[in-house]
Amino acid sequence: MIVCALSIFLIVLLIIWVLVANSKLSIHAFGFKFFTGSAWDPVQGDFGALPFIWGTVVSSLLALVLSVPLALAVAIFLLDICPAVLRGPIGFLTELLAAIPSVVYGLWGVFVLVPIMRDDVGPVLIKTLGWTGFFVEPNFGVGMLTAGVILAIMIFPVISSISRDVMKAVPVHQREAALALGATRWEMLRIGVLRNARIGIVGSVILGLGRALGETMAVTMVIGNHPDISRNLFAPAHTLASVIAGEFSEATGDLYLSALIEIGLALFLVTIVVNAIARLLVWGVTKGNSARAV
Repeated sequence: MIVCALSIFLIVLLIIWVLVANSKLSIHAFGFKFFTGSAWDPVQGDFGALPFIWGTVVSSLLALVLSVPLALAVAIFLLDICPAVLRGPIGFLTELLAAIPSVVYGLWGVFVLVPIMRDDVGPVLIKTLGWTGFFVEPNFGVGMLTAGVILAIMIFPVISSISRDVMKAVPVHQREAALALGATRWEMLRIGVLRNARIGIVGSVILGLGRALGETMAVTMVIGNHPDISRNLFAPAHTLASVIAGEFSEATGDLYLSALIEIGLALFLVTIVVNAIARLLVWGVTKGNSARAV
């Protein structure tokens, strides 16, 4: 059993070693400039990952902005407000969203979400918020905003479920003390629950961010796949994961393959760091509350 547990570390180290070994050509050719360059020209052998980093960061932040308020609201509702007869079905459907395959989300995005963004949501945003420069023509339905919406739906169950577990771990006497002092239900939730669970909630958000950073197929199908940095959220873009999925099978030269593998290495390391931070935050809350309960 100890050997099986330690094999997890071996597998991770093996993955890192393979990625580093196969990206040496790109690392030696471009160095750190690989992450600051914006050119992506396989014909000329000029590669820069900045457009993909931009697309990954912006789409993930959009997903957090859209999903975090809804996820926390659902978690609070299921924990303290929802009638008992509805708590089971709503909780089941929320967690069911996490089990839907990524490609199914992508197909739903192509056939349902893209037309909605192009014909219904896009014109309204252009008319009302076009002056900001974030929502301007052209709007083809595929682009950064559509990818952010898809990611928000995909990370919503992760944030909601973990936040609910963290808030459930808050000692009952915190709630009872707030109510005994005359607090309303919302004041009890805000002071007695959310304040004590805030670190764990942040951890759940970071876990959702880790999921958004590494999402591949659904994003590839709706983001437009164009290596460009644009302020317009309707513009097509690329992410670190989508460029690997879209171009790895077409890569012919050794330098081209090495550049794509280096992108994979960067994405892998970022995902490990983000998930490790999130796990530590969640563990800190649940461990502390368990110790106090004992």
